Amino acid sequence: MADLTLRRALPADRERVLRWLQEYGVYAGVALLLLVNIAFTPHFLSAENFRTQAVQVAPVVIVALGMALAIGSEGVDLSVGSVMALSTSLVALYMGYGPWIALIVAIVGGAAVGLANGSLIAFIGVQPIVATLALMVGARGLALVLLPQLEDIRDPGMATLGSGEFAGVPYVVLIAVALALVVAFVVRRTTFGRQLLAIGDSRPAAKLAGLPVRRVLIVVYVVCGVLAAVAGFLATARLSASDPTSLGSLMELSAITAVVVGGTPLTGGRVRIGGTVAGAVLIQLLTATLIKHDLEPSWTQIAQAVVIILAVYAARERGKR
Repeated sequence: MADLTLRRALPADRERVLRWLQEYGVYAGVALLLLVNIAFTPHFLSAENFRTQAVQVAPVVIVALGMALAIGSEGVDLSVGSVMALSTSLVALYMGYGPWIALIVAIVGGAAVGLANGSLIAFIGVQPIVATLALMVGARGLALVLLPQLEDIRDPGMATLGSGEFAGVPYVVLIAVALALVVAFVVRRTTFGRQLLAIGDSRPAAKLAGLPVRRVLIVVYVVCGVLAAVAGFLATARLSASDPTSLGSLMELSAITAVVVGGTPLTGGRVRIGGTVAGAVLIQLLTATLIKHDLEPSWTQIAQAVVIILAVYAARERGKR
């Protein structure tokens, strides 16, 4: 009798553990990495180190916000890194007209890539991974055609945006936080957010219910492209240079990791913005920890792969129940 009771209790305990890991695992991971670094990494608690980590993670957060919307709609966007490269090329070409014009052109470029992605998915029925893979290759190629090599950007406005701060907080971090709040509000409080989650949960049911599936999907990928373009603009401002060859490289991997680890399932129907931001911070801390302890940067990719596998495993096991 006691054995039978124990066998019945174990699955319930496992369910609670999996639910806890999916809901709070990313926050526990961030706390664990902070404790490890405080204990073993020299000068980790310095204000300059926290500032550096926050500035470096800001573009990842911005890109991951768009990725969260795409994954929430049961899709994915592999072109975000290439959109960042296209953005930096357009910024270099139009900087002569001023930073604001360069920003607008970069946003239009990102929106155009997003519109192409959304149209292929919504009207032609191409799988998101295939459509965005094609645009990933095409956008990077276009970026290199427009600007074949690295180019320095010497503009006081861009320099201020990239390295300036307000009340001790860098501008790029303030922008990332503001965008996260806006996206969280859209997802939780607007009709568009509810339609997005319904489409991600069951696209056939959403169509039967009369929801504007095509329009919502196109808007999702346009927003994803625009956010990637903004991230490319801010990264260009921080570096004071346009480098379409390397800017945004593997950014899609970091964004997907942040979203999945943050608790947004790859099967769609749910978007966790707070978890996505924490997931991006987790990746940044993981990368910084490995580098500060003299491990090759390539180990970061291996570590990210392990984290993704663990997050997907936890979600899959919970989904079986």
